[in-house]
Amino acid sequence: MPAARESLLDAAYTALARRPWAGVRMVDVAAVAGVSRQTLYNEFGSKDGLARALLRRETDTYLRGVERALAQARDPVDRLAAVSAWTIGAARDNVLVRAVLTGFWTERLPAPSRAAVSSSPVPAQRRADAGVPTPAELLTQVRDRAMAALVERGRPSETEDLARACESAVRVALSYVVAPAGREEDPARLVRRVIAGAAGR
Repeated sequence: MPAARESLLDAAYTALARRPWAGVRMVDVAAVAGVSRQTLYNEFGSKDGLARALLRRETDTYLRGVERALAQARDPVDRLAAVSAWTIGAARDNVLVRAVLTGFWTERLPAPSRAAVSSSPVPAQRRADAGVPTPAELLTQVRDRAMAALVERGRPSETEDLARACESAVRVALSYVVAPAGREEDPARLVRRVIAGAAGR
């Protein structure tokens, strides 16, 4: 039932853009997705399960964007700058990604939670029920993915420099997420300077 699951998650995301999560009704989500309310409950178990699945999907979408930025055949500094640009854009455009990245949750959003024990027969829901990473865990995941994509055979000192550069790229991007720059300021330029400095260039 992957198509129905995606339609339900799309409907939930659209509903959240219009009203606080507390005002999102399961019956409305099912109706917009064109499925029965029973299908919705079979897939997610509860409204909390739907929230966990929605947060997991948006987090995974963000991480896939990180991987796309890293897969570009360019200089490492350019690829890390692309990760930073993606992070800033994804957080600007998606309130759930911004919350997962920063840990700042408003009452409009579903709160991140983990199911005590997932009894869902749906594998995707069991994964969602484990919850989303904390901001620190997500930063580590992005840094580690960047390291895996960029590291080449080299001396340990070079690997340490690259690790610092990877973490710096994400931290600088997060600073722009929390305190957006003015129109005249170019985040990409600062990101490149910071990364180059962290990498010892």
